Amino acid sequence: MAVEDDWGRDDPSVRAMRQVFRRIEAAQEELLKRLNISPFDVKLRLWRETARDFFERSWAHAVKLGLNLDEGKIAAIYVHCLARAIGLEAIKVVIEILPKDEEIEILLKETLP
Repeated sequence: MAVEDDWGRDDPSVRAMRQVFRRIEAAQEELLKRLNISPFDVKLRLWRETARDFFERSWAHAVKLGLNLDEGKIAAIYVHCLARAIGLEAIKVVIEILPKDEEIEILLKETLP
């Protein structure tokens, strides 16, 4: 039985955040596919938690700087954070597979370890 989710249907901010999450999920799926990592890998939980911490720090800094962040840029920030978290586990993440955005790269150099 399918349940219709009416929460926030008429609220533009809820709709916008849902779009952001869809973009983040798609970017994450693409990164894992390119790295040949199973979506069921047990290490994903730790990587996602680390990525979330990096992402929250980076997003807050971007807002403080007044950067214009659409859902594409937000998803790109997250996927860079996830790649960094995965890279901390000595898994080689080739930079060429990440979204290219000079503004995001500068932001992440300022906020990520």
